[in-house]
Amino acid sequence: MTIVRHDLRQGRTAFALWTAAIAFLLAICLLMFPQMKGQMEAVSKVFSLMGSFTAAFGMDRLNIGTLIGFYAVECGNVLGLGGAFFASLTGVSALAKEERDHTAELLLTHPLSRARIVSEKLAAVLIQVTAMDVIILGAALVSVKLIGETIPWKEMLLIHTANYLLQVELSCVCFGISAFLHRGGAGLGIGLAAAMYFLNLIANIADRTGTFKALKYITPFAYCEGADIVADGKLDPTLLIPGALLAAVSVAAAYWRYTTKDIR
Repeated sequence: MTIVRHDLRQGRTAFALWTAAIAFLLAICLLMFPQMKGQMEAVSKVFSLMGSFTAAFGMDRLNIGTLIGFYAVECGNVLGLGGAFFASLTGVSALAKEERDHTAELLLTHPLSRARIVSEKLAAVLIQVTAMDVIILGAALVSVKLIGETIPWKEMLLIHTANYLLQVELSCVCFGISAFLHRGGAGLGIGLAAAMYFLNLIANIADRTGTFKALKYITPFAYCEGADIVADGKLDPTLLIPGALLAAVSVAAAYWRYTTKDIR
């Protein structure tokens, strides 16, 4: 597990900054809720008249005057985007950074197979994503208790589980891409996460038929929709399965490519 420990040490600063930033923003949103609670009914009525904008963020199906409605909309977007960016950046640099930083020559002289290297680097990525989500969930739960609200355990755990699965999927996809890169792909990782987010907005705004309905099976943000999770009380397996398959194919591609490529 030498490579795992090395990658965790190497990424600890980025991990700490991203985790602290997301946890802080979630906590601030929740701590503001008591002051905003009385005004949220009027705000909900305004949002309900905004047509496509309301549908894009699921506010036509949620009452943001309640804690879970507010959390699903406001905090859900912070957690979704922040977590997706971190997972994508971590995954897309995992293998490519060895060639970018010219450390591949040293790494490959060790008595480790390339498959072992890929396995340990993937483990380091998933450990960071998992640790970040555990810390953020803890910060969210503490913040809810601080404002004196009852914790909606089921809905909050479902929202965080969905976002964790989103981050795992994106980190695996970007990890697969990383095996094909020879330099850093930070822009590619950020771009992919942003594209998936906007594809989900388009699917929400547009009529959910034909081509636009298919977008829901492409973007992992589809199964993180707070409005759907709160309304249904569960995650949609028909949206989870395509994401799991894409993650598995991406990881398999990483093993195939890294074990056969010429290292520059």
